[in-house]
Amino acid sequence: MRLDKFISDQVGVSRSRAKELIRNGSVSVGGINRISDDTKIDPEKDEIFVNSIQILYRQYLYIMLNKPAGTICAVKDRLSPTVLELLPPPLRRKGLFPAGRLDKDTEGFVFITDDGALAHRMLSPKSHVEKEYEVTLEKPAQSCYKGLFAAGLTIDGGEKCLPADITFTDDPHVVRLVICEGKYHQVKRMAQAVGNSVIHLKRVRIGGIHLDPSLAPGECREIMHKEVEEICAKKR
Repeated sequence: MRLDKFISDQVGVSRSRAKELIRNGSVSVGGINRISDDTKIDPEKDEIFVNSIQILYRQYLYIMLNKPAGTICAVKDRLSPTVLELLPPPLRRKGLFPAGRLDKDTEGFVFITDDGALAHRMLSPKSHVEKEYEVTLEKPAQSCYKGLFAAGLTIDGGEKCLPADITFTDDPHVVRLVICEGKYHQVKRMAQAVGNSVIHLKRVRIGGIHLDPSLAPGECREIMHKEVEEICAKKR
């Protein structure tokens, strides 16, 4: 692989910026920084540094973000900040996108990647990947919700939801809800279908991966490759 392409892909800068970094001596390969932008490198073996920071080759990047309210799950938006804008420079590169969406006012786990095949598998209705939410309701949850959600609610517009699992907590206004699909505003519409409404919503799990409790709103961490397959696992 050409060095300038590696820098552009892995650091998330333009090819021209990558060439500039190489030419001004900011890049070293194996301890040597007098190199050209078309130098051929082995990304899995060569030690490459940019501004004294080692750049490790990753074919794909997987990121867990604790989304704060007020941000948009999009690559670009002219009016509101996006989840990609929250990523620190070491985790920014071309091709990243949020796999699935949360509403602007919803908080919690957003999965960001540039692995289109995995994202497709995760989002496919056939995969039935579970998403768990912490839901704060306007009115106390009723015991009948358990059976209603398990049977599959019919929400406004006549849409039939797949069976969902609801768990009550010590706070009658707070429940845990597990769904395995992603209809538009689904959790809010499910609450409306049982005569209630959502006043706060947070996604706390996707598949077999729980939101890292150490992440404050707006913070993120890389998901290691050994964890990645858990994103499509069923685990309650």
